[in-house]
Amino acid sequence: MSGTFVGMPAFPKAAHEAVNNPTLRGNLRHATHTIRAKREKAVAEVSDWAELREAGKRIKDHTLRRLDDYLVQLEESVTAAGGIVHWAADAEEANRIVTELVKATGESEVVKVKSMATQEIGLNEALEEAGIHAYETDLAELIVQLGKDRPSHILVPAIHRNRGEIRDIFAREMSEWGRPAPEGLTDTPAELAEAARLHLREKFLRAKVGVSGANFMVAETGTLVVVESEGNGRMCLTLPETLISVVGIEKIVPTWQDLEVFLQTLPRSSTAERMNPYTSTWTGTTDGDGPKTFHLVLLDNGRTDTLADEVGRQALRCIRCSACLNVCPVYERAGGHAYGSVYPGPIGAILSPQLRGTASDIDASLPYASSLCGACYEVCPVAIDIPEVLVHLRERVVQGGEVTREGNKVVLKPARGHAAERAAMRAARWAFARPGALRTGQRLASRSRRLHPRSLPLPGPGKAWSATRDLPPVPAEPFRDWWQRTQGGKGGAK
Repeated sequence: MSGTFVGMPAFPKAAHEAVNNPTLRGNLRHATHTIRAKREKAVAEVSDWAELREAGKRIKDHTLRRLDDYLVQLEESVTAAGGIVHWAADAEEANRIVTELVKATGESEVVKVKSMATQEIGLNEALEEAGIHAYETDLAELIVQLGKDRPSHILVPAIHRNRGEIRDIFAREMSEWGRPAPEGLTDTPAELAEAARLHLREKFLRAKVGVSGANFMVAETGTLVVVESEGNGRMCLTLPETLISVVGIEKIVPTWQDLEVFLQTLPRSSTAERMNPYTSTWTGTTDGDGPKTFHLVLLDNGRTDTLADEVGRQALRCIRCSACLNVCPVYERAGGHAYGSVYPGPIGAILSPQLRGTASDIDASLPYASSLCGACYEVCPVAIDIPEVLVHLRERVVQGGEVTREGNKVVLKPARGHAAERAAMRAARWAFARPGALRTGQRLASRSRRLHPRSLPLPGPGKAWSATRDLPPVPAEPFRDWWQRTQGGKGGAK
């Protein structure tokens, strides 16, 4: 995975800075609460939502189990329809392929429809180094690009900006990228949208190369699907002479009929719409209609390593709806930038450490960027048990152990700073493996409970946490003694 966010501190430090920014917290609170309320209403309209959720989970799990077969079928279908398929093992290879394809056209600029995969690999930066300008055309992505910023949300990358900030960015930066913002631009949504439309229209009409991602790829027909709400995707997918799509290998579904499930759950979970205003599908090339040349770059970049993890692989079900971000109390306060990845929020906390590994401080800290409240699991339209994966990754960080990296089995060393936690877990394991020792410890704790303090102040950073929490009271007798004395409650417990 690309180092687009190289230099990011560990999550606790980045989050500490974010929570002290009242403007950021206000923007996030307003946006996430609004999207959350709309989603709840949209989902409530569907009487079989639970069945759709289960169907999406099963389709994704089935596909991941047979991913190799479906990828070969997809390549055959795309090739038969006139497309050209490229395989990229990592970010460097994907960037090289796309850069060479653009250079082969003789063009020096491309228009893009929002693609998290290209952000993941740092494609814009790679193209810039080669003298090629990449223009984002999604409104939120345009705001991020003009503001020399980073995305902070999967669905709304500029969620951390308010209307006044967006107006200032447009007025200050648009002239450097093309058509300037209109004189006297205000912060009303209609004027901001019109300024973006005018700015982008000349780029759509001039560009000969388009770069896209895809929400889904259909193995059966070789069809790619993009859903969006603004129409910029339709322009990028139809006007250029050459279209290059960079898509993660997990975005595949077996059949056209499988789309029926996801085209119901994705819009309601993301934009709270019954159906996206623009659902674009394309299969290879057709004479006189759309791009003359179509290239599909299938991106691995850590995905097969993730697939090798029986617990963690469920993260590959993700359809990038962002519902988990909008209900997460940690994301609402810390914002997306603190996660140090193009994938923020709960899904980023489990996906990034698997795609990139846990060697860096930011990736080792991400599994702890959660209260484990479970709200993310409840809203996930493909039932990813994010809390389960978070705990699984925490164990990996603390204990180390065998994982798959770049297709090879490697043994990770335990992360630094967790010696006390490892010692506590070893002590607990020793006690739980010895019933006699556990029984003695429980009885001793019960008999000395009057001597126990109500709270246990921790030193250093733990002081703020422990100062507001009491220790749980120890019962008068251990559970096993109560069970034996009362015969499991049948013997007349007093």
